[in-house]
Amino acid sequence: MRIAAVDIGTNSMKLLIADVVAEQLVEVAREVQVTRLGHGLDITGVLAETAIERTVDVLERYGHLMDQAEVSGRKAVATSASRDAANAYVFLDAAEAALGVRPEVVEWEEEARLAFAGATLGGEFERTLVIDLGGGSTEFVAGSYRPEYAASIDIGSVRLTDRMPDRRPTPPGDISHARAQIREMFSSLDLPAVDGVVGVAGTFTALSAVHQGLPSYDKRAVHGSKLSLHDLNELVQRLCALTIHEIASIPSMDPARAPVVLAGAIVAEESLRVTGHDVVTVSETDILEGIALSMRPPR
Repeated sequence: MRIAAVDIGTNSMKLLIADVVAEQLVEVAREVQVTRLGHGLDITGVLAETAIERTVDVLERYGHLMDQAEVSGRKAVATSASRDAANAYVFLDAAEAALGVRPEVVEWEEEARLAFAGATLGGEFERTLVIDLGGGSTEFVAGSYRPEYAASIDIGSVRLTDRMPDRRPTPPGDISHARAQIREMFSSLDLPAVDGVVGVAGTFTALSAVHQGLPSYDKRAVHGSKLSLHDLNELVQRLCALTIHEIASIPSMDPARAPVVLAGAIVAEESLRVTGHDVVTVSETDILEGIALSMRPPR
């Protein structure tokens, strides 16, 4: 059985085409494209027409790739931006035409469950806390074999970018103000004790690649890598001293992610801090694998 999973996030569009063999996923193709679907949403309450257009262009290409791969099942999941936008139906109609399936707008609880399923495929820890740091929201999900605790906070790389003054390099006062906002938002969390923390989604993986100084992005080097609180603080300090052009010029950086990666780094640092742990393990498997796993036929 060949299946295709699409993750429609606030910042990135992801596609996974995989064969289901003995209830396991065997990757056939993977695509990631930053479109910033939710850019400006926190201010306007709607998805911008230009953001919809560039996102649908990517989804049309994904639709063609699924057709060429002759998938027997396809599923698309839309998260924070599509939950929050007053005009989400306009985007969803266009996305359905592009993909051949209507995206399912999931509540944060289902988003958290799917992210946990993908992030814990490696089973590194007996009890795991997964931080799913997206563009519009950050989910904290903890448990052993399945989620036993979940919480969602409406802050992510795109949403925080929209709330910060547009000054690059970024003054220290702007960073301090952003940190204070996030700490206030995270203060309501009552996270359980776990053996380890796993970070998923584009901010964590991009930061890992930058920290390692990779000559180009390499998911094999990123998957399973570690970032400490000290590392994340150093990344914030490094990124805030650069212009967006200078960030985009970092060899391992997707230039499309450059405008939001500083805000993402601030959220990443504060999300790890609130867990009480000093190190996060970065995972390349995330909600996309969770979506694909949910499509496996029942036993």
